[in-house]
Amino acid sequence: MGAHPPVVWLGFTGLVVALLVLDLGVLNRRAHAMTPREALTWSGGLLALALGFGGFLFYREGHRAALEFYTGYLIELSLSVDNLFVFLLIFQYFCVPGRLQPRVLKWGILGAIVMRGIMIAAGAVLLQRFEWIVYVFGAILVITGIRMLRSEEIRIEPEKNPLVRLARRFIPVTPAYADDHFFVRSRRGLMATPLFLVVLVVEWSDVVFAIDSIPAIFAVTRDPFIVYSSNVFAILGLRALFFVLASLLDRFRFLKVGVAAILVFVGFKMVLSRWFHVSVMISLGVIVGCILIAVLASVWAGRKVEETK
Repeated sequence: MGAHPPVVWLGFTGLVVALLVLDLGVLNRRAHAMTPREALTWSGGLLALALGFGGFLFYREGHRAALEFYTGYLIELSLSVDNLFVFLLIFQYFCVPGRLQPRVLKWGILGAIVMRGIMIAAGAVLLQRFEWIVYVFGAILVITGIRMLRSEEIRIEPEKNPLVRLARRFIPVTPAYADDHFFVRSRRGLMATPLFLVVLVVEWSDVVFAIDSIPAIFAVTRDPFIVYSSNVFAILGLRALFFVLASLLDRFRFLKVGVAAILVFVGFKMVLSRWFHVSVMISLGVIVGCILIAVLASVWAGRKVEETK
């Protein structure tokens, strides 16, 4: 646990559990599509909590820890934009009704928190025992960023997903949704519904994105607590962010370019870390700059399109 005693880990875990209970067990116990107002309120509240948590780190450990947390949080949020776009494609492919999407996102978030914890722990151990792995992580980020820049569209092919193929092999799947159930009983016995397959694909996509986002944050800090806390704060806001950005992603056409630039920058930072040191403040500035330029370019391009109509 390094410089963080058990009480800090337990306190953060208690905060996360309380937020999950409030979000999924109280405010949104009945799955429903968030209204823009609800989504913005929850997103704003989580942003305020994240800022406050960074303040706590600043008070307890100094400005470096706070900057590392804010940078990691911003990286994860920016990468979540592309993740949300994939969620939209998955929902469209499976024709998931809007009223069922929050239920999928709910279980996706819970699974993501657990899997990120496991992957972060594994990443920390690898970096500690095999220093050269940092160059592998960096190369993965650079390659991913370049591919993101070159790819024109993302294709969702669940029939090729190993989890979906495994599930279909061991349990039959109903041809249609059964309200919000993942499993139903029929004359053939227990059957999975398409909603269960959607959850599997969403969880799989999160694992794939974690392969990018976790090494990216390890480029900023090697502190597992800061890596995990920044990841979790971003994940907690993912469901609300989905409803905030779902109708806006098409308008911000260059966000993907901005995210790709961030991945390439962080990747080169890791690859060259033995010879060049880039401060956390510079990293934060580059990441903020990439996002702002992408947003402004998208807005400008959108206005140009409207003017030509």
